[in-house]
Amino acid sequence: MTRYVLRRLGLLMLTVLLTSVLIFVITRLLPGDVARVILGREASEVALAQLRQELGLDRPAIVQYFAWLGSFLTGDWGTSYSTRLPIREIVLERLGNSLTLAALTALIAIPISILLGVIAGLNENKPLDSAISVSSLAVVGLPEFVTGLILIQLFAFQWRILPANSSIEADASFFENLPQLILPAITATLVLLAYIVRLTRAGVIEELKQGYVRTATLKGLPRRTVIFKHVLRNALLPTITVIAISVGWLISGLIVVENVFNYPGLGRLLTFAIDRRDLPLLQAITMITVTVFAVSNLIADLLYAYLNPRIRLN
Repeated sequence: MTRYVLRRLGLLMLTVLLTSVLIFVITRLLPGDVARVILGREASEVALAQLRQELGLDRPAIVQYFAWLGSFLTGDWGTSYSTRLPIREIVLERLGNSLTLAALTALIAIPISILLGVIAGLNENKPLDSAISVSSLAVVGLPEFVTGLILIQLFAFQWRILPANSSIEADASFFENLPQLILPAITATLVLLAYIVRLTRAGVIEELKQGYVRTATLKGLPRRTVIFKHVLRNALLPTITVIAISVGWLISGLIVVENVFNYPGLGRLLTFAIDRRDLPLLQAITMITVTVFAVSNLIADLLYAYLNPRIRLN
């Protein structure tokens, strides 16, 4: 197991390193002039040249890359071009907000999705299975902004139960901000619902057809014991990977949801950086996003290997 963990950690570091190269290259290939965006169209060529020199944009690309990577790894993420604030503080604050929303969404989405998937799998091709499958697919088929606007119309404007705006207070506690978090969390839950339900359902159906299930049943084991001790342990293995990837998406990929509800998370900060062509801020957000996805996949691989020893032995 130790060799497996070390091998996965090595792959994670290699992935992050290669991605850092891609991030740097792609941000440098974006159209437009950073100095021109900062100073405006009326800026003189002299002022533009001075700003490029101040920001280090006149240096060779390879020098810029290693300077940026070295500073990033040592915790110096630079200063935002547009806000003139330390990037590390901005990104970590927004990351904390995204983690809060992701945690609430996971607490709602994962148990409900697995439960519905297990129920559908145990009732294959029955009316209950059809109802769960059709309803979950119908919900996930709606774009996130449509789902969000429907929820705002119902819960905020019509029933007046929850606020339409999710602009949380930075110094408020989780329970004080909870009313603002519920609608975006429900919207993200509905996005994830069908994927986890369908995967869990398929896993349960496949395991129920295995020979060991018939053997355990013929030996007189109660059906509850067969399902919870044998079927679910194997059926949920593929679901773990999807859940890990989904957690990574929840932390950094809720761009539409955060913009619909005006939630100050990492996704909304990413759109701000793109609009302002704030390269250091954009690079820092993207690196954090990649790291979150890589760590999520690492955790999924380790859980998968723990539950299925054949994975780590191979």
